[in-house]
Amino acid sequence: MNTWTLMKRILKQFRRDKRSMALMVAAPIFVLTLMWLVLDGDSKTLNVALVDVPDPFQETLEESELQLTSMSLAKAEEEIDDGSIDAFLQWKEQKPYLILEGSDPNTAGAIRNELQAAAAPNDPTKEMNVSFWHGSEDMELFDYIGPVLIGFFVFFFVFIVGGVSFLRERTQGTLERLLASPIKRSEVVFGYLGGFGLFTILQSILIAVFSIYVLDVYMTGSLMYVLLITFLLALTALSLGTLLSAFAKNEFQMIQFIPLVIVPQVFFSGLFPIEGLAVWLQAIGRVMPLTYGAEALRGIMLRDEGIAEFQLSMYILIGFVVLFTLLNIFALKRHRRL
Repeated sequence: MNTWTLMKRILKQFRRDKRSMALMVAAPIFVLTLMWLVLDGDSKTLNVALVDVPDPFQETLEESELQLTSMSLAKAEEEIDDGSIDAFLQWKEQKPYLILEGSDPNTAGAIRNELQAAAAPNDPTKEMNVSFWHGSEDMELFDYIGPVLIGFFVFFFVFIVGGVSFLRERTQGTLERLLASPIKRSEVVFGYLGGFGLFTILQSILIAVFSIYVLDVYMTGSLMYVLLITFLLALTALSLGTLLSAFAKNEFQMIQFIPLVIVPQVFFSGLFPIEGLAVWLQAIGRVMPLTYGAEALRGIMLRDEGIAEFQLSMYILIGFVVLFTLLNIFALKRHRRL
């Protein structure tokens, strides 16, 4: 009897919580649909440039799955540097030289396999000289996804901890007491972001340093640039978490934002190839902060990019921080109109 009474109380509680009921149904369907759309897209096109390759061998390669384009050496070097092509094959001194972009070991391996299969049985690729524009022969899959994971974990934990902490300030009455004083809404927001921001700096440093020096994730760029991007990601997550906490009544409702806010960013962050997706799906990824953070981190750690290369991603992350901060200030009108 006591068990039945408890069951009825829980059922009534869920029935009153329309938001939780909706998320229990909608969130799994939303995530599964998103996963299907991302994983069911076309496979990545392998773009290979041909530089002074003899016509007979070029005709042989045309039977492969590679997307081949003939161009000059200078053009090939320019395009492999900006990521437009995945490799270029140069014929020099009667020998083939394969230069792989190299930041993605899966792509590099697929190109080599395609070349081997297309050139058999008269296989000049047995004597092919292989080099890497970025990365190295020893790179593994974790080295490629490592920068994305660094950005993801920084974003995820700061979002949860910052959002729940700010929510607790509100539910315990601390925020209401502050708003009852002459303090401005902007001062409240900047104060909380500044206080929590100090801890996000420490967390960003810890995650980045541990990943690079303990887990030995491939790193060829500047550690200071890595810390800069992780800190901007953390600030973005913190300002977004505090903003969404204004629409949550308790910690459980704050956690409910994960399938709607965090999970979609995982699919568009670079962990899964999105080049073969529909244009409208790729456009969704361009409005997600983690997309820009992951791109910048991957460029710094795998391709030794400087500020000139990742400055656009950096400015967009700063824009997200400013936008979410302004929305935070506006959201405090729900508690007090100054």
